[in-house]
Amino acid sequence: MNFSVIIPARYASQRFPGKPLADIAGKPMIVHVAAQAAKSGARDVIVATDHPEIARVAKAHGFEAVMTRTDHATGTDRLAEVAAKRRFSTRHIVVNVQGDEPLIPPALIRDVAASLAAHRDAAIATACHRIASAAEFANPNVVKVVLDNAGYALYFSRAPIPYARDAFANGIRRLPPAMPAYRHLGIYAYRCGFLGAFKKMRPAPIEQFEALEQLRALAYGHRICVTVTRKAPHPGVDTPEDLVRILRAPDIMKSMLHGFQLGALATTAARSDLRGTPAV
Repeated sequence: MNFSVIIPARYASQRFPGKPLADIAGKPMIVHVAAQAAKSGARDVIVATDHPEIARVAKAHGFEAVMTRTDHATGTDRLAEVAAKRRFSTRHIVVNVQGDEPLIPPALIRDVAASLAAHRDAAIATACHRIASAAEFANPNVVKVVLDNAGYALYFSRAPIPYARDAFANGIRRLPPAMPAYRHLGIYAYRCGFLGAFKKMRPAPIEQFEALEQLRALAYGHRICVTVTRKAPHPGVDTPEDLVRILRAPDIMKSMLHGFQLGALATTAARSDLRGTPAV
C-alpha cells in the first residue's frame, strides 16, 4: 500500500499560538508528530505550514515541509494545496495527521490508510473508539459517531448519540451495557481526487451548526468508512495546560524520546528506499 502523510501546522492557533513549535523533550512538537508519522510506513511525510519557522525546524530535523497559503479555512484545504503542488495522482491516498498529536500511534495512521484502500466506495476513512464514560458521552467537546452495520458513518455529532431513551430517562448517569457509543478521532484519509472535489463543495448547514467539517461529505452523499480502535490514543495538545500534562508524565516523555529516535531512523530508511522513485 502506497500512501503519504500530510501534517497541517498552522502557527496562529487561538488557544495556543505557536503550538507546533512548543518544546517537548528538546524537540518542537511538530517534529514529534512527523517522527510518529514516519513510523507508519508512509511513502512521504510532509509538513504543510503557513509559517517559515515551522518549515525551517521540520527541514532541520529531516522532514519535508511545504509552504502553503495563509488564508485556508481548514486543514483539508491545506492538504489539497500540497497534493496539487506535489502532483499526486487522483487515486493516491493521503492521511491528514493533526499537527498537535505528538503521541499518535503509527499503527492508527497505517490502519486508516489501509481502510480507505480496502473500501473503494468510500470517499474518506477515519477512526473511532468506544466510549465507556457517561461524562465523556455527554461532553459536547467529544465528537460522537454512529455507524451502520457495515462500518460506515451515519452521522457525527457533538450531541450524545445514539440516545438511549429509557436508560437516560433520568439523565445521562451511566451508559447501558453494549451501547454502541463511539468517540470520533480526528484523523482522515482521502484520495487526492476527492480532496480536489471537496474544497469546491459549499459548506452544508449541518456542518456549520455542528462545526464538523466531515459532515459536508455526508451531506453531499459521500461515504466515510470508520476503523474502530480497541484503545483510545493519548489526547492531543489543544492548550498550554495539555502540554503541561504531557511534560509532567515521565512514562509519556520516555516514550516520546524513544519514538523520536525510531522515527528518525524510519525517515532515513524511507528516503534511501525511495531515492529515484517517481511520484504516484
